[in-house]
Amino acid sequence: MGIAVAGEPVVVERAAGVGGELVLRRAGTDYEIISNGVFLMDTRNGESERLLVRTALQGLDGPVRLLIGGLGVGFSLAEALTLPQVAHVTVVEREPAVITWHGTLLRPWSQGALDDPRVTVRRADLLDVVAAPGTGRFDALCLDIDNGPDWTVTPGNARLYAPTGLDLLARLLTPRGVLAVWSANAAPAFEALLRERFTRVRARPVPVPRGEPDVVYLAAQPRTGE
Repeated sequence: MGIAVAGEPVVVERAAGVGGELVLRRAGTDYEIISNGVFLMDTRNGESERLLVRTALQGLDGPVRLLIGGLGVGFSLAEALTLPQVAHVTVVEREPAVITWHGTLLRPWSQGALDDPRVTVRRADLLDVVAAPGTGRFDALCLDIDNGPDWTVTPGNARLYAPTGLDLLARLLTPRGVLAVWSANAAPAFEALLRERFTRVRARPVPVPRGEPDVVYLAAQPRTGE
């Protein structure tokens, strides 16, 4: 995700999504995704989305099972498939239109990753997936479904960053697993919740061309029995 720039974007497609109206816009050679009038992401950079995956998997030997929450414009998924230790990636994306766009206009940015045999795309709400029995366990969970814990796309997503949501996410981690959460801004209250539930927590700022840095939050080793 990132910050929209000035200009006159052209609407390419509108779609009725699970969370409301989705709009795909073209701005020059790049594309933007808008949800209910709120800017979500674009194809201009992707540095923080790539960092989300790289830092989550740093130090993990293969084979690694990774879950990515939010397909977006595909930067995180494409980055994951460049890492030799990645054996399988599950992508959870609730919006059918976003998945469809990666077969057409957004395919260059996801680099055809949806056709990779190491990739499984689940069209579902991430909240439902993390709460469902039998979801399985992962060596890394990379969440990029909102503009951050303090700036959710839909109000219901706030549950994911609350204590009960973090407990559900922690249960999906293997003993060596890492939770990584992207945010468009620093979220001190969310960081405090992470520190209550994990013994290892780090906030990694990512400078952006304008405004305050993006932040990638990393958490590992859930606290138990306390």
